[in-house]
Amino acid sequence: MAKLKAVKADIGERMIELKVYFWTNNIAKGKGRVLPKHAWSSGMVRIEPNDAHGIVGRKPKPFHTLLDLGTTIQNVLIQNGIILHPGRRMEKFVQDR
Repeated sequence: MAKLKAVKADIGERMIELKVYFWTNNIAKGKGRVLPKHAWSSGMVRIEPNDAHGIVGRKPKPFHTLLDLGTTIQNVLIQNGIILHPGRRMEKFVQDR
């Protein structure tokens, strides 16, 4: 893996942000109406653009069940070249090869 050089990032650009959208259409009767706090168990995952991390906004990826959500998030991260490092709580499950 090539050594990357750290870059300066403003406060709003220090995180990598994903947005999860749940569909709410066709739950309430009537066009343009919703039932408050009701949604389908499917929707879209989108990564937010971030100049400091070199992330450009791409087309959102759909998920069809909550069981698909983790896989969809993983695919969005991979598609954008994001590398996750294990946190302290995760280290007990991860071993260097």
